[in-house]
Amino acid sequence: MGDPRKIRSKILHPKHPWVKERLTEELVLVGEYGLRNKRELWRAASFLRGVRASARSYLSLTGEERVKRESELISRLHRLGLVSKDAKLDDVLSLTVSNVLERRLQTIVYRKGFAKTIHSARQAIVHGRIMIGDQIVRSPGYFVTRDEEPLVTLSTAKAGGIPGSSA
Repeated sequence: MGDPRKIRSKILHPKHPWVKERLTEELVLVGEYGLRNKRELWRAASFLRGVRASARSYLSLTGEERVKRESELISRLHRLGLVSKDAKLDDVLSLTVSNVLERRLQTIVYRKGFAKTIHSARQAIVHGRIMIGDQIVRSPGYFVTRDEEPLVTLSTAKAGGIPGSSA
């Protein structure tokens, strides 16, 4: 069964560490989306890898079971904001890491214009200046669903109301 204290990693690292093409692609994505390190990129890639693997496995099914599982996957990805409501499995298989990174809170804050740069968006989130609904979210990697996207706003609390701040 394994030791419960030794939790498995949720991400897969690249098998070969020094592939120049992969390194340059990763560096571009890290800079474009303001990621702290490549581990955040690998987490998004692992999530996408799992979604695409399940979509490929559904292609081998036939009949009613395939339709049921395909519709469940597409409705889940639609709630997450990755595909449209009338998407097919080909649309799921054509998703890229950039599509997943666009749904992070840090990117949405930047795209909505709450921050001038992607790095200042990350800082605003960590400092508690961003709310989803009435809840302050301090994780830049938070995956924003389609329903939560219009609820992303600037915090109305003053700096004195944030624990650990001095004002």
